This record gives sequence, structure tokens and C-alpha cells, in this order.
Amino acid sequence: MTSISVAKETWPELKLSAWEDTRATLHMWTQIVGKICLALTPLTNHWWNVTFHFTARGLSTPAMTVGGRTLRMTFDFVAHQLVFQTSDGVTKTIPLEPRTVAEFYQRVMDTLRGLDIQVHIWTMPVEIPDPIRFEKDVTHHTYDPDAVNAFWRALLSMKPVFERFRCAFIGKCSPIHFFWGGFDLAVTRFNGKRAPERPGADAMNQEAYSHEVISHGFWPGRLPLDASFYAYAAPEPPGLKEAKVHPAAAYYDDKVWNEFFLPYEAVRTARNPADELTAFLNSTYEAAATLAGWNRAELERR
Repeated sequence: MTSISVAKETWPELKLSAWEDTRATLHMWTQIVGKICLALTPLTNHWWNVTFHFTARGLSTPAMTVGGRTLRMTFDFVAHQLVFQTSDGVTKTIPLEPRTVAEFYQRVMDTLRGLDIQVHIWTMPVEIPDPIRFEKDVTHHTYDPDAVNAFWRALLSMKPVFERFRCAFIGKCSPIHFFWGGFDLAVTRFNGKRAPERPGADAMNQEAYSHEVISHGFWPGRLPLDASFYAYAAPEPPGLKEAKVHPAAAYYDDKVWNEFFLPYEAVRTARNPADELTAFLNSTYEAAATLAGWNRAELERR
């Protein structure tokens, strides 16, 4: 019987060193489901059609139309199951438990065939170093349900902060959604202007950054970088690296990422985590928007 993880405190501890193997495995599992979504949905601007969204228990694909039916796939991080639901009333599940990526991939595809859904995906992972095809990946096989539930509770804790931040902007703005490629939560603001071409960029990045953006989000990390909130502008305006932002724990990484970061641990242990994160979101946006010359009077709620 699958055990149920009961939600505990908000802003839980999320040290990457304690769950890196589980995070890496879960990342590959989400990429398998995400690529199914990519295969079954039409392209929406900036790849918004393939992102995952919050449910009360985890992260879900959008509703996908296939063969006259609708399919939704949900990672349930409370009961620890991948749930398949179709519009004709069928529900199937795969337990989320220690198993290789190769086995998980096979179970997912077998379940879809059992639902009479035929889908073909490119099985090479993206946005990671040294990728291993899903069907050959026996390296990643760890699943710690308590660690995953803590990750989920962290997402739930920050969600209302990101929602309030998003609502202050009345220009084009993305949903608050989860990208399985980078394994990050994101919300992106647009000023409505086309961005310059990105020489050498692949089709994914050309579509993602077709317009000028200021983006914020949360990344659970990949060693050596621990879980952090991030902020960046694309294209980046001159002077942004030197901009003063808040809170004191925030910093600009100009060696690898060219982004602002705020460690999750600094937010979690603050007297008021929501205020700490809000200060980071607002100050990095204001610095980037001002330096980039955005028409803030037309884009922001007053």
C-alpha cells in the first residue's frame, strides 16, 4: 500500500546535499512526462503548452487531447503516485518509489498503451550535462518520499508570494508554472517588444526568448549550487550587474549564470520568509525594468 505523506511545516529545510540523488531521478521522470506533453499539445508562445501547473497535491500537465479523449498526468507528491486520468473516466497510477529511469520510462509508455494512447518522444534528456537516454538510464534510481514532499511543500510556501508579485503586473505575463527542462518554477514578465536575435541559440531558446523579458523563479539546485531563487533580464541591460537589490543575502553571479540569486535557506530562516522573497522579487524587477527602459506606467498596476 502506498504511504501518504502528511503536510508538515511550511518553508521546510531543503538542503540539496541531502536529496541530490532523488532530485536528479525526479528531474528525469518529469522530463519523460513533459516530453509526452510536448508531443500531444500544440506550441503555445514560449513553450507554455508543456509546463506543469499546481494542483492541491502536486504538479500536473495541462489537459491533452488525444484520439478524441482528454488525458491529464499528475505527479501526486502526497500519495506519491503518477496519476493518469482520461475524460472517459479511466484512472491509472504508477507508484513513485525507488526505480531506475529506464524502468519508469517503460512503465509510463506501457500505461499509455494500456489506455490505447500511442505517443512517440525523443528520449534524450535536455538541459543537463552528460545526458543518458531514458531507456538506458539505470544510473538514476533514487526516490525519497519525505524529501520530495518537502520540495513540494516548499513550492506551496512560495506560491502565494509569486502570485501576489505576478498580480502587480498588467502587461503580458506567464502563468506561475514549472519547467521540467530546467526543473524550475518560473514567472516571466514581458514588455511587448521583440528581442534581438540570439546568435547560435537553438530553436528552444529562440522561442523562449523571442521577446524581451524579466524572469523570476525558484530552482532546487544542482550541486554545487544549492536551492535558490533567481532573477534575470533577457536581454540584460547595462548596469544590472551592479544594481543594489534586496535582501542582504541576494547576490549577482557573473561567473557562470549571469543572474541574481537568493539562497532558499536565507528565506526559510528569515523572520518573515514571504517579506524576504517579496523584497528580492520587487527589487530585482525594478532594477531591471528601470535600466532597460520599460514603460512601467503602462505595465504595472497602480
